Amino acid sequence: MRRQILTSLLVGAAVLVGTELRAQQPAPPNLDAIPEKMPFSNPYGPPIGAQRAESLIEAAAAEATKKGWPMNIAVVDSGANLVAFLRMDGALLASIPIAEHKARAAVKYRRPTRVFEDAVQKFDFKYILSLDDIVASRGGIPLIEDGKIIGAVGCSGGAGSQDEAICTTAAALVNK
Repeated sequence: MRRQILTSLLVGAAVLVGTELRAQQPAPPNLDAIPEKMPFSNPYGPPIGAQRAESLIEAAAAEATKKGWPMNIAVVDSGANLVAFLRMDGALLASIPIAEHKARAAVKYRRPTRVFEDAVQKFDFKYILSLDDIVASRGGIPLIEDGKIIGAVGCSGGAGSQDEAICTTAAALVNK
């Protein structure tokens, strides 16, 4: 009898916890909804220049140094071509191409790479991973000036939240 009561209590608790967890999950977006306007439709503009790209790298590196996070930082132009890159001392070697990939994905798809991470992690949209040149990891941010994309910055070497924080510092110099 005690065992049945205990089992009933455990099952009831599991149902309540499961219900609570489901209630906390965001509702998945309706993929059949047709938006009035095109999302992420900023047009491409003239490419960011080398000097300006270097200033973004310097700002990102200064913030990363202040926090003690060695990073790889890449800036690409509006055509997804690498303009500037820095591998900070001690930054993870494997993250060199990842930083570049994040910047390229952000400019090609005209959106922060966090959008892809959220699509996979929060909504289980695995199909995102089948798109060309996607990286489903935060740390890539488009650079938008006067409503036009002039490039993107990508950071890698830490946790995704760290990569994104450093990229945000650099992007803030352009994105107003």
